[in-house]
Amino acid sequence: MLFQNKTVLITGASRGIGKAIALRLAKEGANIVIAAKSVEEDPRLGGTIFSVAEEVEAAGGKALAVQVDIRYEEQIQAMVQKAVEKFGGIDVVINNASAIQLTPTEQTDTKRFDLMQSINVRGTFLVGKHCIPYLKKGKNPHIITLSPPINLNPKWLGGHIAYTITKYSMSMLALGWAAELKGAGVASNALWPRTTIDTAAVRNLLGGEALAKMSRKPEMIADAVFYIIRRPSAECTGNTFIDEEVMTAEGITDLSQYSVVPGAQLYPDLFV
Repeated sequence: MLFQNKTVLITGASRGIGKAIALRLAKEGANIVIAAKSVEEDPRLGGTIFSVAEEVEAAGGKALAVQVDIRYEEQIQAMVQKAVEKFGGIDVVINNASAIQLTPTEQTDTKRFDLMQSINVRGTFLVGKHCIPYLKKGKNPHIITLSPPINLNPKWLGGHIAYTITKYSMSMLALGWAAELKGAGVASNALWPRTTIDTAAVRNLLGGEALAKMSRKPEMIADAVFYIIRRPSAECTGNTFIDEEVMTAEGITDLSQYSVVPGAQLYPDLFV
């Protein structure tokens, strides 16, 4: 139980990668703040903050389900306050919540552009802003932001510039926090998958069942998070990690267990 009495706040934790991270760290005894919008299940997406809370408790962790839309600062502040009141502090923040739309400029509605900016960039910034005072007092404190290495090859901008600039902004936040918080002993890193991950976004927006079968399970990212946040925060900061590289550094080279379909050809994720 490596994370007994440690509190991990995860945005977008009602399903997919966020849920997988919650359950992985619950097995290590962590207190998990399940922060997301879903309180009623959408059949296309599955999961609510309450269903994940039950699974976290069953896995050996302690859970706090908090409904929050990170577009609204007052909701973020209330979420942080509830987490601190219940668990006494915050040791790890996982910035997982994100909006996606892979369209060129003319096909990107202004409303959708604003949504990606307000969640991916502004929301991530504000979650960090309001958690940092508690992270500074945390035990081996880490911030992990689910965003890619910044690759300025124009092909990553040309196809879906509105989305790309928000994900790169998230990575800039991760790197900026590493520099800003180094003296306080708070680690900040970005993490991104080498391959597509089987999530609702992949199934509903990107490639359907066919792409899901060429993807890895969310548990791949969850294990990578586990390995990063158990490292000393003073030494492990300022990186834009790829999940495979994290696993290799841990001596794990056989990743077949993470494939949705064992032996299937895997599809590279965006930006890598």
